[in-house]
Amino acid sequence: MDVGRRAAMAALLAAGLVAGPSALAASGPPVRRAAAAAGPRPPASLLGREIRRLPTSGRVMALTFNAAWDESGLDAVLAELRRRGAAATFFPTGLFAEARPAAVRAMAAAGHGLGNHSHSHPYFDDLATAEREREVRAADAAIRTASGAEPLPFFRFPYSSTTQESVEDVNGLGYAAIEFTNDTNGYLGTAGGMTVDKAVSRAVGSFAPGAILQMHVGSATGDGVVLDAQALPRIIEAALEEGYGIVDLREFLTGS
Repeated sequence: MDVGRRAAMAALLAAGLVAGPSALAASGPPVRRAAAAAGPRPPASLLGREIRRLPTSGRVMALTFNAAWDESGLDAVLAELRRRGAAATFFPTGLFAEARPAAVRAMAAAGHGLGNHSHSHPYFDDLATAEREREVRAADAAIRTASGAEPLPFFRFPYSSTTQESVEDVNGLGYAAIEFTNDTNGYLGTAGGMTVDKAVSRAVGSFAPGAILQMHVGSATGDGVVLDAQALPRIIEAALEEGYGIVDLREFLTGS
């Protein structure tokens, strides 16, 4: 496990921005294993492994946004997606949905899909199967309550930290493990050495058929600066100039 990621996790725990893996441990035994959502299940082509590129040779790519801090930048992101007529998938944590339900409702009301990014954002390889299930189900319930919408059967691992066992666990709950081809790293902010230009460059360098781009809304530092929101218009423009369409992940809920 990456030492830097563990150090970052410790800092977030100390700041109260995420809960530890024991946060849900006292919530009782896991319920009977079954599909977490009543809606469509992911096709077999999306199961058994983490998905870092969509199963297509078409010149399309997907935009995704994680949400775990605050709603900074969300209005700008939604406005740009609306202006472009582009779809995105948002992956809020359960704690985000509980703390900022209006933001999650706005994502759904704008017509975008909602995935599951766990409840308290722990490292899933540190958890037992029962703890992973509680994290997934608690987030699902919080996102449903906040949005009033049916979440997608798509799960994104915190820190993109996956194991074959943890992928099998979320698959068993009815979720595909949707990770990403590349992250813009805009979430690091200027304090982390990032700029809008660097975020755009990382995105453009990832363009390929079926690419999944990960971005973030919210500010980890609370300064309200969201580089991904600033970079998004240029990223979409570059994609269109290179002949890429922006595909909705929901299109991949059909198939074998």
